[in-house]
Amino acid sequence: MNLEIERKFLVNNTSFITESFDQKIIKQGFLNSHKNRVVRVRVSNEQGFLTIKGRSNESGTSRLEFEKEISLEDANLLLKLCEKEVLEKIRYLVKSGKHTFEVDVFSGENEGLVVAEIELTEEDENFTKPSWLGKEVTGNVLYYNSELSKNPYKNWKT
Repeated sequence: MNLEIERKFLVNNTSFITESFDQKIIKQGFLNSHKNRVVRVRVSNEQGFLTIKGRSNESGTSRLEFEKEISLEDANLLLKLCEKEVLEKIRYLVKSGKHTFEVDVFSGENEGLVVAEIELTEEDENFTKPSWLGKEVTGNVLYYNSELSKNPYKNWKT
């Protein structure tokens, strides 16, 4: 188990795509999405993962996380047991200074939403902000993947 510290941002434009060094196709669903914990199943390219995340701290930047690789077969079976919508997205990995941003381009019910996350070692750690990085949404529950599976982006009033 480890402490996950991350910040989340909207994205202003698609220039991150040409800056990316890798990408993954991700399908993920939630077996449990209680406010105190979420249990997630993910298929990332040809790998399966089971992840348990605790409740976020007050600022929304950190929480306990446990992740275990599981077989692709088990992950695909567990996706069938998940609550509500299974999320689909392409994740682009983009180096910025000494950090890597994970930029998620959602499809399906969340098409049009693009979110960038950065994992840090300390909550107040400095990092290089790319030009395509937009408004910070860290701690905004609407942008949690578990919430997007229940209240997809297409349903938001803009």
